[in-house]
Amino acid sequence: MTSSPVIAALVPCYNEELAVGKVVRDLRAAVPGMTVYVYDNNSSDRTAEVAREAGAIVRREERKGKGNVVRRAFADVDADIYVMIDGDDTYDAAALPEMIRTLQEGPYDHVLGVRDQKTETAYRPGHELGNRGFNWLVGGIFGADVSDMLSGYRVMSRRFVKSFPAASREFEIETELTVHVMSIRAPQTEVHVGFRDRPAGSESKLRTYHDGFRILSLIVHLIRYERPLLFYGLVGAAAMGVGIALGVSLVVEFAQTGLVRRFPTAVLAVGFGLAGALAWTVGFVLDGVLRARREQSRLIYLQYSAPVAADTSGSETSLLRGTAS
Repeated sequence: MTSSPVIAALVPCYNEELAVGKVVRDLRAAVPGMTVYVYDNNSSDRTAEVAREAGAIVRREERKGKGNVVRRAFADVDADIYVMIDGDDTYDAAALPEMIRTLQEGPYDHVLGVRDQKTETAYRPGHELGNRGFNWLVGGIFGADVSDMLSGYRVMSRRFVKSFPAASREFEIETELTVHVMSIRAPQTEVHVGFRDRPAGSESKLRTYHDGFRILSLIVHLIRYERPLLFYGLVGAAAMGVGIALGVSLVVEFAQTGLVRRFPTAVLAVGFGLAGALAWTVGFVLDGVLRARREQSRLIYLQYSAPVAADTSGSETSLLRGTAS
């Protein structure tokens, strides 16, 4: 990374005419010299025009869904530091200099903006409780603490972004980003940021139950994909347990009479036992595949330089001074 890193803000938008102009202006004021990209996801209002008038570079992604937008943006935009923020004006753009400075001084590859409510109605009903539940579930399974995994406000290094596969299509993208941090063991930290209500008249695109089930489905998929020994071990243990429960009475009966009168039950017990053993075998095989895949991801990640640490002595220009000059 050079002494004056290139910073890019990526703003996914769908029908955010009322908010996106302020988001773009606030971002440009917070970090002068930063390039702001607004990705219009087939909006039916004036989102693109308002963003362009505010000074953003506007691009269009035809496939609906925030995950599709982020995947496109990560592939298209070349920068040293990436900022991801929603276009609904709920996040405090003034916190961005601190987040970038934290990334640089760490140096970290991922800085998560943990939301602090500025109003009691900033979170929709049930969202805060659901977020806490997902934080606990993902943190417990993948072995890392996370305070706000569904936050849409993040600052990331180039090597983190370019090693991220981005398979999600919709609002599950935040979960996938969080798990990717844990998967490649990238250095990360958190910064608390303000979180407020959407502008009057604008409408949230998040569907509480629909998107909640999609996120939960993705977590289950990621457990199977990223923790195959755990997933298939539990499946195998459950199958073995059923097989043993079915077979115990048969073994007792055979010991007493020398006969197996319930032959279908015996076949079923053996079948469950074999299924359990097969599940464990699949888990061990996929664990080896996972190790090779993580090594490959790590090698891709290491092809890029780490963020340059801020140096107050002046031998290296800090990121914020470099962009403001």
